[in-house]
Amino acid sequence: MSGIVADKKRVYEHHDASSTEGSGLASRFEGAPAGWDPETAHWDSKIEKRIMRRVDWKLLPMLIAMYMVALIDRTNMPNALITGMGKELHFVGDRYSIALMVFFIPYLLFELPSNILLRKVGAAKWLGSIVICWGLVMIGMGFTKHWWEIAILRTMLGFFEAGFFPGSIYLISCWYVRYEVQQRLAIFYLLTSLASGFAPLLASGLMQMGGQANFLGWRWIFIMEGILTVLVGCAAYVFIIDFPDKVINTKHQFLTKAEVEIIKFRIDKDRKDSEVDEIAWSTVIKHLRDWKLWVYALLLMCAAMPAYAFALFLSIILKEGMGYSTLMSQLLSTPPVFFSVIVALPLAWYADKTRLRAPFMAFQTITTIVGLSLTGYAINNGVRYFGAFLGIAGAAANIPAGLAYQSNNIRTNSKRCVASALQIGFASIGGMIASMVFRLQDAPRYIPGIWVAIGCQFLSLVLITIMSIFFMSENRKQKEEGKVLESCEGFRYTY
Repeated sequence: MSGIVADKKRVYEHHDASSTEGSGLASRFEGAPAGWDPETAHWDSKIEKRIMRRVDWKLLPMLIAMYMVALIDRTNMPNALITGMGKELHFVGDRYSIALMVFFIPYLLFELPSNILLRKVGAAKWLGSIVICWGLVMIGMGFTKHWWEIAILRTMLGFFEAGFFPGSIYLISCWYVRYEVQQRLAIFYLLTSLASGFAPLLASGLMQMGGQANFLGWRWIFIMEGILTVLVGCAAYVFIIDFPDKVINTKHQFLTKAEVEIIKFRIDKDRKDSEVDEIAWSTVIKHLRDWKLWVYALLLMCAAMPAYAFALFLSIILKEGMGYSTLMSQLLSTPPVFFSVIVALPLAWYADKTRLRAPFMAFQTITTIVGLSLTGYAINNGVRYFGAFLGIAGAAANIPAGLAYQSNNIRTNSKRCVASALQIGFASIGGMIASMVFRLQDAPRYIPGIWVAIGCQFLSLVLITIMSIFFMSENRKQKEEGKVLESCEGFRYTY
């Protein structure tokens, strides 16, 4: 493994000499902090870390808060169902699965158009606006009288939420070099996953408002969580930062021009794509012809499918399959999510440290298989519950790993825009599959759904093996024959 790690370090050490030459270099970094040498374009590592910590604190917390409310809004259906919505709105047969599934259709279709608008409109305006819109939809769900009204509003929810997650991944990937990004994506995704862990606790509190205004408790879950979402969307207008090439022109500047140039310089040193390239439909089609993007998308779909399944059905499994009360089912849905964060964050840190992706993804995939098998087939309820810990941890860890796997192996802003939308779009297909194969009539063990989820994990292992063999071969050609990968001299794939 040491040879692989050393090979990967050479990727980061690649440096485009032309980017540090020329008489304009000193003026480019005029006003840079002390410790920066504008003649050689070298800087004290403490300066670099200080600048990137400032980026971390400006970029990640607000995105985390916004995605927290997104996950709460997206996964509160099972909590509403077991607290009275199912009975009041007559969710019988496949109606619950239909109401879950319709969310993902517009979510899949509108991700790429939203990413394009994100660049044009600006991160704060676009992301803040769509968060406010889906918050208003959530409030409306609290006033519905028929199950099909919930389905219509969930379709609208999918439309507005479509742009947030791929837009956030696109934005984050544009700020960091390749072997910093998985840690940031893990922090962003896993800390927000805590929201899905807190969602049952929040729901159990809000359902105590039942009787207020003659509303049952499940209505207050939607109304109060919708109000919270609108407030977070309003805050986004102030606190969200834009892309590196646009941030200096925004009202809320937190970096000097020289510090922005340092960030862009280190991105160019890593992969030469700090400057935006225009996105046209011909460019989109060109990028979609790259077969590797479809493999990255399939990998994320396979990770997202069990993640959605546990998020949408664990509380139902605990109540109907293990015999816990409504309140205990909600409370017991939280610990596996906390466990997944404790496990996945160190794995993401070590993956960036070793500059490896495939071995970690394979380990996490096998963990998911073990967890799903225990939840589906164990006789003892304690063992079944332990399976949920393993299944959620493995799937949750593989989502930032899959996002980083793609981010590490592509170049140019336009390709990131297209690739992130495609990848998150396929994750939504994973959600659609989970919604349809985990059927209420298969309760309490959901064996057909369990096997579809396990099948997705075996597909992941096959795809990881194929990509690793391909990347090793391409890197060997780059080293021995000077082959140019991803249209960039010196670029090497990460596997």
